[in-house]
Amino acid sequence: MKYLKVIAFTHKQIELKELGKLVLCQENLTDKLHEVKARFGINEIFYLATCNRVEFVLSTPQKVDKEFAHQFIESLGMGLCHNSMGTFLDAASIYEDHAAMEHLLRTSCSLESLIVGEKEILAQLRKAYESGREAGLTGDKLRLIMECVVKTAKEVYTHTNISKNPISVVSLAYRKLKDLKLCSNARILIIGAGETNKNISKYLQKHKFSNFSVFNRTLSKAQQLANDLGGEAFELEDLKTYKRGFDAIITCTSAVEPIITTEIYASLLNGDTDRKTIVDLAIPNDTAAEVLEQFEVNFIEVHSLNEVAKKNLQERYHELSHAETIIEQNISEFLVMLKQRRIELAMRQVPEKIKEIRNNAVNTVFAEEVQSLDKESREILEKVMNYMEKKYISVPMIMAKDILINSN
Repeated sequence: MKYLKVIAFTHKQIELKELGKLVLCQENLTDKLHEVKARFGINEIFYLATCNRVEFVLSTPQKVDKEFAHQFIESLGMGLCHNSMGTFLDAASIYEDHAAMEHLLRTSCSLESLIVGEKEILAQLRKAYESGREAGLTGDKLRLIMECVVKTAKEVYTHTNISKNPISVVSLAYRKLKDLKLCSNARILIIGAGETNKNISKYLQKHKFSNFSVFNRTLSKAQQLANDLGGEAFELEDLKTYKRGFDAIITCTSAVEPIITTEIYASLLNGDTDRKTIVDLAIPNDTAAEVLEQFEVNFIEVHSLNEVAKKNLQERYHELSHAETIIEQNISEFLVMLKQRRIELAMRQVPEKIKEIRNNAVNTVFAEEVQSLDKESREILEKVMNYMEKKYISVPMIMAKDILINSN
């Protein structure tokens, strides 16, 4: 676990609007991570970006401090100016070893989330790891870490009330949208077909909204969501020419530049002067700041949910200690498992060595004696040696594990 390091930028130290500057473009994300992995001698790595955090999870013997983080972030080509880089580095949280493990477990259980008790973070963390694994960026160490992360989060959600009457960024955003009292036949444009928009769409559908147009870079994903909603699918580029009007926009994409520019918004209005609603749950925002300056808009974003999030934390505060106890128990169990794993890796050549000794004894050292035995005697000798071989493999392994565990 000593090689586990985390570089974290979160809502606790950084304004959500600023956090978006650290989000990496998905199109060349894998290439960039492979490049920094090779450049900095990182054994394993994956990248997590949600509406309230950007984190890099590493397994590396390298010393990870603010100087390392500076070089690391700079090599990712985010285009940050000197002042922004300094601000972000000052706000970065760097964890290693036990503290890094505790941070990941707390994160997976939503204890570090803007909305404590929301379960989306576990799915997001798993997806981030799986993406890294599929890209060949992770290996055995982070696999073991993630197994513990998932196990711990499930125990916290099962054995505490931290997620009772669950609240999430999506549900809070829908509550604010509901307060605007849109009619059920409101024309709703959904930009992006990821998990966040799928989740908020379920709320809309549940409350009888039925007029949907879904836009996405990958048309097949737009079609899938549109089919679920009984709506129509479009490619993202079609926003520029869409003239059917709208009452609300729900947007959440992984774009690093605004999707809804003043030109596109004016085109979507197509002369309509009514006040519209935008629910923008993307980090960075999909809506250009100029849109809000030039047009009358009901704007709902992640940042505006902070006060509700604080109230939610107060309501769940008494569950935190129970969750933290579960986390500490799992870290203790994980440390024992790691010791056992080290023994297994260290002794994985024992079976081969024992087989070599056996073959040498039968075929070389005692070859003449073995050859002189009758068939029945050879069969008995074979059984005895098979039995001894199994015991010589299993007994030292068990004893070594017990010695190592009991010595601490």
